[in-house]
Amino acid sequence: MKNFFNITQPYTFEWGDFDAVTTILNLILIIIIGFYASFFGAAIAVFGIGRDLFIHRRINGLLIHLSTLCLNLYFLMILFGKI
Repeated sequence: MKNFFNITQPYTFEWGDFDAVTTILNLILIIIIGFYASFFGAAIAVFGIGRDLFIHRRINGLLIHLSTLCLNLYFLMILFGKI
């Protein structure tokens, strides 16, 4: 795996790791619990948008969090019969 991903340095935690884990957790919760788990996903997305805008200033993270927020809001609109 190290060769495939060209990992040459010891592991260091990055915020992208946190984003990946929370996105996977959001997916698993939506599958298990249902659309009510979209509240969790939307909250994490809003937190990530704030972090991307004011702390890290990364456009790729901002776009990922915006798309995650839109998807979770869509699920919540389905849940509450707005769509």
